Amino acid sequence: MSPTDAVAGSGPAGETGPPAVAVMPQDDRAHRHRWLILGVLGLAQLMVVLDVTIVNIALPSAQSDLGFTNGDRQWVVTAYSLAFGSLLLLGGRIADLVGRKVTFLVGLVGFAAASAVAGAAVSFDMLILARAFQGASGALLAPSALSLLTTTFTDPGERAKAFSVYGAVSGAGGAIGLLLGGVLTEYLDWRWTLYVNVALAVVAFGFASALLTRTARDRSVTLDVPGTALVTAGLFCVVYGFSNAEHQDWGAPATWGLLIAGGVLLTAFAWWSTRSQHPLLPTRIVTDRNRGASYLGMLISAGGMFGVFLFLTYFLQTGLDYTPIDSGVAFLPMVGGLVIAATLATNVLVPRIGPRLVVPSGMAIAAAGLVWMTSLDLNSSYAADILPMTVIVGFGLGLIVATAMSLGTLGVSVHDAGVASATVNAMQQVGGSIGIALLNTVSASAATNYLSGRDPRDPAVKAQAALESYHTAFWWSAGFFAAGALVTLFLYRRGAPKELKGGAPTIHM
Repeated sequence: MSPTDAVAGSGPAGETGPPAVAVMPQDDRAHRHRWLILGVLGLAQLMVVLDVTIVNIALPSAQSDLGFTNGDRQWVVTAYSLAFGSLLLLGGRIADLVGRKVTFLVGLVGFAAASAVAGAAVSFDMLILARAFQGASGALLAPSALSLLTTTFTDPGERAKAFSVYGAVSGAGGAIGLLLGGVLTEYLDWRWTLYVNVALAVVAFGFASALLTRTARDRSVTLDVPGTALVTAGLFCVVYGFSNAEHQDWGAPATWGLLIAGGVLLTAFAWWSTRSQHPLLPTRIVTDRNRGASYLGMLISAGGMFGVFLFLTYFLQTGLDYTPIDSGVAFLPMVGGLVIAATLATNVLVPRIGPRLVVPSGMAIAAAGLVWMTSLDLNSSYAADILPMTVIVGFGLGLIVATAMSLGTLGVSVHDAGVASATVNAMQQVGGSIGIALLNTVSASAATNYLSGRDPRDPAVKAQAALESYHTAFWWSAGFFAAGALVTLFLYRRGAPKELKGGAPTIHM
């Protein structure tokens, strides 16, 4: 095993596996340039996360240019989400199999190439195929980046700083995508929301190829083909089912059929993982209480988080007549609150008091901010109303996301780093798909119920119906976070994880 693959922390008590041994000396080059490596990994993660939202603002322009229908418009977003969400665990295991540097660089090249093709698309089919390839490349890129972060930063203090930065990027990427998408669409062209990835990937590739150390293939890791097939098909069905629910009724066979199939396949995958000699996702990864709580926390918070981005953007643009750029700028204080909270959580709070109070507190704070958002109306001002709400929600998200990303990969053995990282990303992707689908459904129902018995042609009635839909979405998002507070309070262990308290880190060989 390469020295750069040392991971801080031994496995949790009771976990089967080889004994922990002292860490081997790290590769001098990687250690010397570890903060530059953090910048490269953060840039790659930003590419993956902002692509979930950056294209949304450009959709009307792309539709006008390529001439596709309103019904087809969803596929510009769905094609990316389907490929990304369903292939993440496979991408994480590939990183463990062939090496994290190779997987990271291949993911970067694939993402850049797909972005260039999507930006140059001359037809709807060309755009959709390129977006799907973007998602598949992201499924290689995201888990390899997070596992590289895990194996590069082994000192507890430095690990906390690195994960605070990485968690802030992951949480803020959606808001940054809204701002950047608005700027590029308004001042250049919708195609630049895709071309921008090429420039970012070129910079990341140059630094990564020079700074990262290539590791030998881990011969102890083999690909679990049946498990891979089950989880890939299961995640595809779940993500597709919830995405379909956004545009069709929940009673449509294409919706409930896919969701049932996804549930059956994922159940079969869980069963197979307990019997396979080399499972794709070893049960020891998810049965650790802190890691399991982190995965569930990421799943729940992602649903509420993307709901905030989506419906607050709708409110700003359709209710208060903000431009796309104005809407993006309005989210910047949320990003500021998120960065501050992420830094505080990973550097100060979790190493001292542990996650059991930090993450549930973040959930409760985010829930309170969303409850406050239900008071927004057409007379709300930015400074007095919207600004404090977004800062509060951002602060809560910062406590959640950075902590969950750090603890979701803490204590895993080197040959499981990729798949553990993929699990964190998969929970965020699936949670976002579930949340957006549910929130779109309940918000549309709220608007329909309000319009019942009223004149839908009356502008005042239409405006109030829209407000009802936004308020309903905010209430449900608050409910997500409230449920997350209870779940994480119950699951997280008391006290700070021993791996974050300092001392000599250990690894599994």
